[in-house]
Amino acid sequence: MTYFRLGFLVVVITLLTGCLYPDEERRQNQAPYEDQLQSVQAAVVQYQENTGVLPIKTRDADTPIFRKYPINFSQLIPAYLQQPPGNSFESGGQYQYVLVTPEDTPEVKLIDLNTVRIIQDLERKIFQYRSQNDYAPIKEVVGSELLKLDFDALGYDEEPLVDSPFHPNHKLPLLFQTDGSIVIDYSLDIQHYAEEYEWDNEQEKEDLLWLLVEESPFVPVYSIPQTIENGEVIFMNE
Repeated sequence: MTYFRLGFLVVVITLLTGCLYPDEERRQNQAPYEDQLQSVQAAVVQYQENTGVLPIKTRDADTPIFRKYPINFSQLIPAYLQQPPGNSFESGGQYQYVLVTPEDTPEVKLIDLNTVRIIQDLERKIFQYRSQNDYAPIKEVVGSELLKLDFDALGYDEEPLVDSPFHPNHKLPLLFQTDGSIVIDYSLDIQHYAEEYEWDNEQEKEDLLWLLVEESPFVPVYSIPQTIENGEVIFMNE
């Protein structure tokens, strides 16, 4: 009887720990903590000073700029960091740590991998559809080389949107380029940041995706240059 009660108690404690600890761990793995960014930034700077190179993984030359320089934590551990940040992909978190402006002053930023997963699912559905129909299902043309997909034909109950990493209430639409790639429309975020940070409308036409990068810990992946013209956010290839 005593062994039974002891065994039961161990099971209960294990279950309670399993219920509580993962939630705590999940919170740690999801939050883009400023101190984690700063610790990785300091490690990258020190590594570059000591070696003359950056601790990054090799990517093809044509890799989009915001995904081109993922940090290679194996080069930073253990000399510069004890372990990857708890919210990093390497530690089971939802963020990939990357560098921007590596030729100038390398700055550590984050990619929200939840966004990547949604797009990968869409790409898979498009591939399956094209394997049977030889073309992607297009609903309408929305700009130069930009199309809106027929999501019903792809098997979606409703249009897939991605949660913006830049604003908690923004849901961002997905567009399809004629070259077959998926693009996120960051118009809501750009408009909000332009107003929030008093962007000068008189400035020369510029890619305002970099405004998002400058004023947040994230990078706008799966994007193409966007700007504001006559008060409206547009794609710069239009």
